Amino acid sequence: MTELYATIGKAVADIDAAAWDRLNDGNPFTSHAFLSALEISGSVGPNSGWSPAPITICSGSDEIIGALPAYLKSHSQGEYIFDHHWADAYERAGGQYYPKLQIGSPFSPVPGPRLLLRDPSLAASLLAAAQAVVQQNGLSSAHATFVEPAQLALFRDASWLIRTGSQFHWCNRGYGNFDDFLDALSSRKRKAIRKERAAAQGAARIERLTGAQITADDWDAFWIFYQDTGMRKWGRPYLTREFFDHLGRMMGEKLVLFIAYRGDRRVAGALNIVGPDCLYGRYWGCTEDIPFLHFELCYYQAIDYAIGCGLARVEAGAQGEHKLARGYEAVPTYSAHYIADPGFRAAIADFLRREEQAVAREIEFLGEMTPFKRG
Repeated sequence: MTELYATIGKAVADIDAAAWDRLNDGNPFTSHAFLSALEISGSVGPNSGWSPAPITICSGSDEIIGALPAYLKSHSQGEYIFDHHWADAYERAGGQYYPKLQIGSPFSPVPGPRLLLRDPSLAASLLAAAQAVVQQNGLSSAHATFVEPAQLALFRDASWLIRTGSQFHWCNRGYGNFDDFLDALSSRKRKAIRKERAAAQGAARIERLTGAQITADDWDAFWIFYQDTGMRKWGRPYLTREFFDHLGRMMGEKLVLFIAYRGDRRVAGALNIVGPDCLYGRYWGCTEDIPFLHFELCYYQAIDYAIGCGLARVEAGAQGEHKLARGYEAVPTYSAHYIADPGFRAAIADFLRREEQAVAREIEFLGEMTPFKRG
C-alpha cells in the first residue's frame, strides 16, 4: 500500500495551481484562483479571523492526491451556517470554542465539494488528517459547511454529524426563453413579475458585462455598491477592493456583471460567477433605491442568462423567502461537523436531530407556496 502523509499549509496560493485544480470538480468557489484571490487581496489572513490552513495529503511521490480548503477561525462570521449558540454553550461549560477548524469557501454560502480528492477512497485519510489537526492542537471542533450532497456519505462514514439547512434555488426545466419560464407560473405571479421587470427596466438601463468587458471603472463602481450592502448587513464588508481586481484577472471568463445606469451613472450592480452547470449570484449593491431593481438584477437577469446558456440552475445565496415569488424553490443544504468532546458531541447530535425535522417541515411548507401552476 502506498504510504500517505498529510501537510497543513499556510496558504492555498503556496500550492501549485494545476495540482489543486486537478482535484477540484470545476466548482469556482473551491478553485485555486478564487481561494488564492481571497488570500492575496487580504480578504482572509491577518486581522480577518480567517487564517488559511489548507490540508493536503500526498503519496510517496509527493503528488497531491487530496486537499481540504481549511481555515482556523477565531469567530463564526462569514459562514452562513450559524453555530453561535454552540460556542456560547461550550464556553459557559468552561471550554474554549475558538479557534475552530473551518472547511469551505470563505464568505460563500455555495454548496460544493469540500473533499478535493483524486479518488473517493482517500476520503477517510483526508478526514482523519482534519481530525488530527483538531486533536493535536486542542481545538473544539471542525466544520465543513455547504457540503454537496454527493459527499455527505463520506462524512457520515467518518462519523461526522450532519446538519440540514435550506436555500432558495431556481431550476431550469428546459425553458427556451424567459417567457417559457413565465408560462409555467400562475397568471397572477406571471403578471406581477412582468410588472416588476417593466418598472425596473423603465427606471434604469441595464448592461451585461463579462470577462474583459468589465473595466476598472466598473469595479470601482461595484466596490461602492458592495460596500453599501456589506455595511448594512455585516457592519463592514468582508472582501477588500483588491479582491475584485484579482478576481477579474484570475477568473474573468467566469464572471457576469449586471450593471444598472441612470443616464451615464452606474447606480447598481450584481456580480455572478458561472460554474459548469450553475449561475451563482454572489454580490449586489446600489447607490439609489429604485423599485424592483434588486429583483431585476439579482433574480430575473440571472434567470434570463441561465436559460440562454443552458445552465441547470441559479443559486442566489443565503436566506430570502421573497425569492419564492420569483420562481426560486426551497432546497436542503448540508454541513458536517466533527466535535471533539464526547459530551458536547452528544448534545449537538440531539439538537441536530430535532432541527432536521423542523427544516424538513419548513421546506415542505415552502414547497406549497411556489408560484408555479398547479395540476
